[in-house]
Amino acid sequence: MSPDLSNAEFHKSSLTANSNDCVEVATNLPGLVAVRDSKDPSGPTLTFSASRWNAFVNGVKLGTFDV
Repeated sequence: MSPDLSNAEFHKSSLTANSNDCVEVATNLPGLVAVRDSKDPSGPTLTFSASRWNAFVNGVKLGTFDV
């Protein structure tokens, strides 16, 4: 069963405000984070638990995924 995203409030980074080539993230859903492509807002959405999303964001900040 897919989560109910009808109340999701998607936002994109202010660094990409003039571009549609980015992702949008909704963090206002209890225990859930939704991510979608800004070019296709009615397309598929990825969802993550809040703890998994926080682990990913922390990994990015620490350079874990740097090539």
